[in-house]
Amino acid sequence: MSIPDQNLAAAALLYDMAAAQSTERSRFGYKRAARAIARLAVPVADLVAAGTLRNVPFVGPSSERIIREFVTTGSSPTVEAALEKAGARAEVVAKRALREGYLSHALLAQALEAEAEPGVVSKADYRGDFQMHSTWSDGTEKIATMAHAAMELGHTCLGITDHSYGLPIARGISMEQARRQWEEIDRLNERFEGRFRIFKGIEANILADGSLDVTPDERAQFEFVVASPHSQLRRKEDQTARMLNAVRAPGVAILGHPRGRMFNTRPGISADWDRVFGEAARRGVAIELDGNWHRQDIDYQLAARALEAGCIFALDSDAHSIAELRFSDYAIAHARIAGIPAERVINCWSDERLEAWMRERHGRRGSSATRGRAPRARRSARTPRPPRRG
Repeated sequence: MSIPDQNLAAAALLYDMAAAQSTERSRFGYKRAARAIARLAVPVADLVAAGTLRNVPFVGPSSERIIREFVTTGSSPTVEAALEKAGARAEVVAKRALREGYLSHALLAQALEAEAEPGVVSKADYRGDFQMHSTWSDGTEKIATMAHAAMELGHTCLGITDHSYGLPIARGISMEQARRQWEEIDRLNERFEGRFRIFKGIEANILADGSLDVTPDERAQFEFVVASPHSQLRRKEDQTARMLNAVRAPGVAILGHPRGRMFNTRPGISADWDRVFGEAARRGVAIELDGNWHRQDIDYQLAARALEAGCIFALDSDAHSIAELRFSDYAIAHARIAGIPAERVINCWSDERLEAWMRERHGRRGSSATRGRAPRARRSARTPRPPRRG
């Protein structure tokens, strides 16, 4: 069940209005205002009540009128009239389905601050991020820079996962480059003297048949492997077999952004996710909640089903820059809404438990505490209660 998100609903109306515009400049203006509303840290209704909506950057008179109409009545006659005039209703209806299950920044903040059942994951439990990219592939910062930025956020570890060589559009690294990267990581870990730990990972590309672009022998050389889809993301046919094959591939530790969806752009992969989650649970493969704002994949609704299936989880930022490291907050927020315990989240585990789990993904001996299927959830997902005001 989708959670009401007034800020995102208001932003969605501005996206609808953009679709009714005849010029690129007008479309850009409404989309820019929509992004500003989605990123607000406070409820948009509060700004309407205070008369300060126009203080939000990029919100002009027309956007203000649409938002006021929505906050007052729950709809916008202005948008409806524009869609009718432009003949854009069918296009907009299709786009609306591509915005479901996302969180605005205001609802993110509410989910992080709200009371939850004991044991549900929180920012205080979070030790480190296990999907991010550096200048070795398509990231903008060096590994050392990302590590120091993570430490400033209070993290004590991270997993570096530059793209694999089968994804040249993302400047995927060769195995020779990977070996040089490992030497750099070893030097950094020695310099950190146990205060911070960098794990050696790779984001392998899931091919159309579910195989990976990195061979089993190559995967075995990394401490952990994230397997993610980057193609065939707009096909309507079922791709369950593809995703099951990826989960079953030797050495895979994390199923990264499983759907490959993108806000307002594409729905991502269609699959029998309950089957995929069940297989991942049996094999100890973590299901990723990718916090990149445009992905938020998987969302709290699918996460609740994965929890019920017995899965473990990775809550990651998919950061390509320092600023994007905070996207992990979106992953944590979705996990809290789904009611996922910290015990089920690899980002909260000790280095020793992580090492044992990673070895097991490669078929090596590890701790019995991480072997096999995670215990089935005893409680259903629930929305954290909103924080008290006053």
